[in-house]
Amino acid sequence: MSQSVFESSFNYAQQLDQQDELKSFRDQFYLPQHISKNALTDQPSEPQDCIYFCGNSLGLQPKTVQQHLERELKHWQTHGVEGHFKGDMPWMYYHKFFSETSAQVVGAQPSEVVIMNTLTVNLHLMMVSFYQPTSTRYKIIMEAHAFPSDQYAVESQVKLHGYSPDDAIIEVQPREGEHTLRTEDIIQTIKNNGNEVALVLFSGVQYYTGQYFDLEAITTAGHDVGAMVGFDLAHAAGNVDVQLHDWNVDFAVWCSYKYLNSGPGGPSGAFVHDRHANNNALPRFAGWWGHNEAERFQMKKGFIPMHGAAGWQLSNAPVFSMAPHKASLDIFANAGMSRLRAKSQRLTAYLSFLLDRCNEQFGQPFDIITPKTAQDRGAQLSILTNPENGKAIFDHLTAHGVIADWREPNVIRVAPVPLYNSFEDVWRFVNLLSIFLTQ
Repeated sequence: MSQSVFESSFNYAQQLDQQDELKSFRDQFYLPQHISKNALTDQPSEPQDCIYFCGNSLGLQPKTVQQHLERELKHWQTHGVEGHFKGDMPWMYYHKFFSETSAQVVGAQPSEVVIMNTLTVNLHLMMVSFYQPTSTRYKIIMEAHAFPSDQYAVESQVKLHGYSPDDAIIEVQPREGEHTLRTEDIIQTIKNNGNEVALVLFSGVQYYTGQYFDLEAITTAGHDVGAMVGFDLAHAAGNVDVQLHDWNVDFAVWCSYKYLNSGPGGPSGAFVHDRHANNNALPRFAGWWGHNEAERFQMKKGFIPMHGAAGWQLSNAPVFSMAPHKASLDIFANAGMSRLRAKSQRLTAYLSFLLDRCNEQFGQPFDIITPKTAQDRGAQLSILTNPENGKAIFDHLTAHGVIADWREPNVIRVAPVPLYNSFEDVWRFVNLLSIFLTQ
């Protein structure tokens, strides 16, 4: 997306918001409030909406969450244990009420997705099935500097199978002087180690840099050498267009509390491609909620998995955690991932344009380490600051009502989320940054 189409005035930012077909969705969320002091009177101002650019860590609360929770509390109050079988959304089938919309979010068939557990639990469950090392094919390829949960999960899995992480884990590093990975380097690493690779496991969007990996190309390369391919979509689900089924991905997992706005520690999603749906030869950790639904309450021995991803369930749904997720998914169904992605690319392109102007004006006080092309990033720009004043910049922004994310040693992660962030938010953020640099 060309940045030459943008202008830098405040009025222009307001014009972009007026033209935004998704602008009404902002009103469906609670925004944290900021109270500043009048510089002349030292009196507090009226509360104002914060500039909330931290949806890549925790999304905002949809205003419908309370009614969704109250509905389930009333259901429990009215029916007691019979709530598993009575009402419009009986708990016995609760996970099924998420299938259609979750599938739309990640580009899957409804039978290929299930909402259950939490993110790292699901990652371990998937690796139990899809990481099956042999004496010659036992290595895992992943990106260097993956989120710690992924690093720890992979390390523990290879140890469980009796291998050394130093030998069994291959990390793909950016080239010297670069911050992001080149797709050709990822593919070449897969080819170079093809005979030894059991699993290729990448994030969808890299949490630190905001880089959106070429999942289709990585999947094809992994399958070409005979490896399984899976993705952690914690920073991708609800953020970028993903087509897990069409790209032939073996498995994926994601959380719901970032771009999917389902509350702290919210439930996780899991995807298992339909070609694995009835492969009972795949090892798995079994639980009674993954057992054949028609016989579940007969309490028989002998696990018979349900068709599709639902067969990986362990326990019944944590209803009070999943109710907020249902509230959020209803919003996604109305907004549509294609429209959200289009606005996201425009928001980050506009932010990049204004930051470039700021750099030109103040002599390059920071670098943007996220890919320059909008299709290669999610709803995030990572700003690499000068070590001497980076934290001071962040503290200045925070003091003026910006909620963003500081990552050591000197990166500010900024995530304008298309559901509730505006172009005016972007303009005000960069204006506050310019005020600091003027001082």
